[in-house]
Amino acid sequence: MIRLAKVVSLINQKGGVGKTTSANAISVCLKHRNFKVLCVDFDPQAYLSFSMGADTREKGTIYDVLKRTFKPQYAVQRTPIIDILPANGLLTNIEREFTGIGSESILKDCLAPLLKSYDYVVIDTPPELGLLLSNAVIASDVVLIPALSEGYSLHGVIQVHETVMRIRQALNPGLVVGGMFLLRYYAREALSKTAMETARLLTSQLNIPLLETTVRHSNVISKAMTMLQTDIVEYAPKNKAVQDYIRLVDELLEKGVL
Repeated sequence: MIRLAKVVSLINQKGGVGKTTSANAISVCLKHRNFKVLCVDFDPQAYLSFSMGADTREKGTIYDVLKRTFKPQYAVQRTPIIDILPANGLLTNIEREFTGIGSESILKDCLAPLLKSYDYVVIDTPPELGLLLSNAVIASDVVLIPALSEGYSLHGVIQVHETVMRIRQALNPGLVVGGMFLLRYYAREALSKTAMETARLLTSQLNIPLLETTVRHSNVISKAMTMLQTDIVEYAPKNKAVQDYIRLVDELLEKGVL
């Protein structure tokens, strides 16, 4: 029996919480565990595509795949870091171009031909609760929720959780909420301690897991992704934040989330 890729989306209603960084880092860590990984940039800002060094001007993108002008396998770019279905600003047009019945499932349909070729598909999502996010959630087997160690980011978890539960009930009953994890967390800082207490209370109320691994901030990771467009594990394997992401992936694998 052929094993199909597990599809994982990183979601949060608030922008700037580390979704793209986490999508990149988790994908790279899985690759270094010898898994075959495909990234899907489903955010019109296309930061994940940029961080992978993908060509979003001359080659096909996820928008072209959704429009059926490119077959999925021909739009995948095999970058030095990882395979990716890239995005560009044209992806914003999807909200108005796809309004008919079944428009929430077009991404799932487009990814289907690729699932036999990979172990994991990791989707970076936009920070808006619209058609793009709905498509990502419907296409996914697992959603992960990154959140900053501060109140506004944690508040966004409530809204995105309501959206996920609604979609799961109506259109994707097998969906698993793999858990929330905290970014820019420092155990000795009062703000982080308060955020952890709030996160424990929030996840308990929402009945979702709070992952044990927390991730520290690192300018080294930012440099690797935005300036050098390189593999963070190869570039800085001993960096504390890189080690945090490695431990996060280990935890997700050990718990059977991934």
